[in-house]
Amino acid sequence: MKFQAVIFDCDGVLVDSELLEAQVFVECVADLGLDMTLEEAIGAYKGKKLAVCVADVERRLGRSVPNSFITDFRTRSAEVFQARLQPIPGVEGVIETVRSLSIPFCVASSGPREKIEANLTITGLLSYFQGNIVSAYEVGSWKPDPSLFLHAAQTLGAAPRTCAVIEDSLPGVQAGVAAGMTVYGYAADSDAGTLAAAGAQIFQEMNELIALLR
Repeated sequence: MKFQAVIFDCDGVLVDSELLEAQVFVECVADLGLDMTLEEAIGAYKGKKLAVCVADVERRLGRSVPNSFITDFRTRSAEVFQARLQPIPGVEGVIETVRSLSIPFCVASSGPREKIEANLTITGLLSYFQGNIVSAYEVGSWKPDPSLFLHAAQTLGAAPRTCAVIEDSLPGVQAGVAAGMTVYGYAADSDAGTLAAAGAQIFQEMNELIALLR
């Protein structure tokens, strides 16, 4: 393999949480009186820090959201994930290939550690990433800032230029490119043109990724 480390995003790369979470978000803001389509929510908020999304909702509403909004959103999301969350088709084969080649890998996500661990547990992927989870909430930096990925590379003992990043969101691609890493953009449910313009090499199915990493 041409890389010394592989860094996976979580939502939308390891687990199919993006659409589910966006739907919950649309329902939560609807409760506040803000009409928003699923497509609009995905386009505006995919890959962004939740606080940034909430700030935009407050701007649109012209008022603050209730103090309980984020807690309610995370609780409702967790319930939906427990019932419906699945691993991204083919991603386990990618992880198995990377592991079989003794290449260090980790997950680096903008979500809180408890959310990352819960979603990986539900989908049966947690055992691959025990001890190799990097959360933006612990690093104190969110994509598109490259600090999360730079910290992940340091944790894996690899120089940034030798790392591959697997992402599906524009902020994630921007973070990986800014970190000086090779970025592969999973575009099954994303705008391939937008990810490519930001510097990602595009793939549509996980089985394509194995050849790209080799």
